[in-house]
This record gives sequence, structure tokens and C-alpha cells, in this order.
Amino acid sequence: MELSWKKSSYSDNLGGNCVELAQLGEDVGIRDSQDPDGPKLLLAPTAFRALLADLKQQ
Repeated sequence: MELSWKKSSYSDNLGGNCVELAQLGEDVGIRDSQDPDGPKLLLAPTAFRALLADLKQQ
């Protein structure tokens, strides 16, 4: 199954460190945009929301 990976509009195109997200059913996939064939995280919706909440607090 080919996933449609999306990069944040806040990311620049200057080769910086970025993450990409993809929807897989209810879960969310996360990968490094500079290493698209590398390891990926797959998070349940509750875990993804918790991650976002934690990142917003930093």
C-alpha cells in the first residue's frame, strides 16, 4: 500500500530537518523527510494527540 506522505507548510525547502505524516486507517505514520526509506513510527490517534500536546508545551 502506497502512503501519501505530507510535510508541514511550516517546513522550508532549504533542506532542514522535517518530519512527514501519513494517515493509515485511524493511525498516523511519522518519518524523517531526509530518510524516507528509514524507520517510521506508527501512532494510534490518542498517542499522536499526546505527542502534539507535549510538543506544543515545549
